Amino acid sequence: MTSNAAESVPSKPSIVFILADDLGWGDLGCYGGEIPTPHIDSLARDGARFTSYYTSSTCTPTRFSLLTGTYPNRSRDQLLAPLDYLDPRDDHRGLRAGESTVADDLKRAGYATSVVGKWHVGFGEEQFRPLAHGFDRFFGYSAGAIDFYTSRYGRFPDLWRDNARVEVSGYATDVLSVDAVAQLTRFAGGAPFFLYLAHVAPHFGKPWDVRQQKAYNAIQPKPEMLARFEHIADPTRRLYAATLGSLDESVGEILRTLRELGLEQNTLVVFTSDNGGVLKLGGSNGPLRDQKGTLFEGGIRVPCLVRWPGHIAPGTVVDTPAHVVDWRATLARLAGVTPNVHHKDGIPLLPLTELPSHANRPLYWCEIAAERDGGGESRALRVGAWKYLRAKNGQESLFHLAADSSESTDRSPDEPARLRELRAQFETWHRSIYANASPAPAKSP
Repeated sequence: MTSNAAESVPSKPSIVFILADDLGWGDLGCYGGEIPTPHIDSLARDGARFTSYYTSSTCTPTRFSLLTGTYPNRSRDQLLAPLDYLDPRDDHRGLRAGESTVADDLKRAGYATSVVGKWHVGFGEEQFRPLAHGFDRFFGYSAGAIDFYTSRYGRFPDLWRDNARVEVSGYATDVLSVDAVAQLTRFAGGAPFFLYLAHVAPHFGKPWDVRQQKAYNAIQPKPEMLARFEHIADPTRRLYAATLGSLDESVGEILRTLRELGLEQNTLVVFTSDNGGVLKLGGSNGPLRDQKGTLFEGGIRVPCLVRWPGHIAPGTVVDTPAHVVDWRATLARLAGVTPNVHHKDGIPLLPLTELPSHANRPLYWCEIAAERDGGGESRALRVGAWKYLRAKNGQESLFHLAADSSESTDRSPDEPARLRELRAQFETWHRSIYANASPAPAKSP
């Protein structure tokens, strides 16, 4: 980790946590991407940029881990693949009553709590919804994708205010941004707050094809934004860039509002993504291998930026591996409470000076591919610079990420003992999760 100044961690800052959707490693200027993202990049300039930050490879598992501070394998409904809004079976699966969240922790500490944007950890029953999990207010979408212009999943309405469906006109990124700014204005001068802003961009949209009578995937930028990206030759990448451009403007609005309301100095701002980008839809994971839905680095290593003026030095670079499960422990520590959770998979990421001591802690992945992608379970383990991977077809690989972040060279033929060691370590972890539990069978929607 490199830094320009010492940091301190006083208690109870306000928190704005911005989660992008399907944003890849190579999509931001501060990570070497060619798309101009000046507002998002300012967080790297004014705060910390993580170079080895991990998530699950798809949205529902990541969101479960972000909220609960535990691996998705611990979820009662085995949320190892995205919930499907059109599958009736998934009306009865999600973040269940009794599975506590970071919002529960912060509410106990006196925080006002609000989620704006994509939820995607349950939609069929009220026990799965945000207001049952520590949030005072919800405005956004329950499913995994929406039409950016109608706020529907195909032809099905999916815009909610608290527990009621509502109709609001406008482009989805702007609609969410306007509501988030209104929330910040309401929070100003009151208790510390936790705003979880989960954008649907730059994920593809889900419009309805009237002739075919089905929903389909489409990148949905605002037409007026496309003119900014005429320099990008590839037409799909240009559409994607314009969608990301609106997201960047939203981040700029949030940062401007914090500044104008006098909230900037004691507000922790986090910006990250739920998983890697989708290459055929215009996303880029830079030099990292593969994409969303895989446990190669392109699927699970994503941008992460953290700003807290006066407490995180500008221009800090954090190389120690970190994981989405760490945020619950981090935010609870800042709020001065102990997370109400049985399993402590995460560690506090702040103060950053403590992170190097965790450089060799193990990070685990065990995920189920969606049925439309062929199903199957994949596994991975990172310990220090080494990564063990078992693909859903059973093929095992071993990579040395410090020398080969693109995972181009399988080291297992040269390191059979290390391969056996990491495989055994993963198996021990996996058995420990299910030893005293009878989880529901993993379903891949």
